Amino acid sequence: MALLPILRYPDPRLHVVAEPINVVNGEIRRLIRDMLETMYAAPGVGLAATQVGVHKRLIIIDVSEMHDDLKVLINPSIQERSGHATVEEGCLSVPGVFEKVARAERITVRALNVDGCTFDLEAEGLLAVCIQHEMDHLEGKVFVEYLSRLKQQRILARIRKQQRQAM
Repeated sequence: MALLPILRYPDPRLHVVAEPINVVNGEIRRLIRDMLETMYAAPGVGLAATQVGVHKRLIIIDVSEMHDDLKVLINPSIQERSGHATVEEGCLSVPGVFEKVARAERITVRALNVDGCTFDLEAEGLLAVCIQHEMDHLEGKVFVEYLSRLKQQRILARIRKQQRQAM
């Protein structure tokens, strides 16, 4: 396994729409293992392949406290949405930024698992929010883009300042 570099906003590669995965093979399973190690080391609760520069429709999520409930979703698609939740979100690609975003409270998602078999998952609460957040990455969208232009400009200014200070 290997730690993968996580792309940082506003990297233009975060805006690339991911391609479907046609075959779940050893290469995809290796990517899943590397993403898993990267997500836990970050530390985070979700990671999309887009965030590590791989433009494939793959997300991993583990919202458990013990890191023992990994969800792997290949080619995920939301089948149903209901309810409304406004939750403070953060993102490994936008470190240190936490803002409230409106999402569906409950969803049903259809995806492939690591064996290439289709399954449906009903999710609510934090899991539903995380799935929607990570699926946005597959569409080339970062959560800060739900915010007002003013908030986006402030976030970009803060990120650029941090980058200058790191040099």
